[in-house]
Amino acid sequence: MNAVDRIMAAMIPDYWLQAAAELSATDPVMAGFAERYAGLALASRGDAFGTLARSIVGQQISVRAADAVWTRFRAAVGDVAPAAVLAAGPGGLAGCGLSQRKIEYLCDLAAHFADGRLDPGAWKELDDATLIAELCTVRGIGRWTAEMFLIFNLLRPDVYPLDDIGLQRAICLHYFAGERQPRRTLAEFGERWRPWRSVATWYLWRSLDPVPVEY
Repeated sequence: MNAVDRIMAAMIPDYWLQAAAELSATDPVMAGFAERYAGLALASRGDAFGTLARSIVGQQISVRAADAVWTRFRAAVGDVAPAAVLAAGPGGLAGCGLSQRKIEYLCDLAAHFADGRLDPGAWKELDDATLIAELCTVRGIGRWTAEMFLIFNLLRPDVYPLDDIGLQRAICLHYFAGERQPRRTLAEFGERWRPWRSVATWYLWRSLDPVPVEY
């Protein structure tokens, strides 16, 4: 294994290769994804505040639009940290392309981190459902945002963000000839990917966009 291969192996979650193999064994579509995207995987940024902030920025807009807004947001605050967001305040975030509501959410999130109401150190001990419920008590964080955090920050392996439009579109495209399906059908369909639904979801997202989904 050369130096590049060693770096890539260190970045890939320890369950990823097992997940890819097990998904591939039972699902030809997943087998194709696993081959196409070999060497690519989820990678945590390791920053709880930044991940949640980026998830709020990305709510209800496309990946490309979210990237553009995030770039302007980072330029406005300088350092993506609670203190920097609070220092910028609503006035400093007004030119980033954020809605007024998202600005309020980001400032509130920063306040929760700054005063200790949110304790990332305790989250790794919580199961998925408990952590999602705790995160959803914060203004601006709904189930989708909490699920993005579990996938992209904590690298939880079996999260299925069923309300994500990209996931819905990819499932319908690859498994239902592009025909839209009711939510119940999509929920039941996802059971085939347990206990690796985060991995299946990442592959499905990746199939729609050459730019990997990251938060």
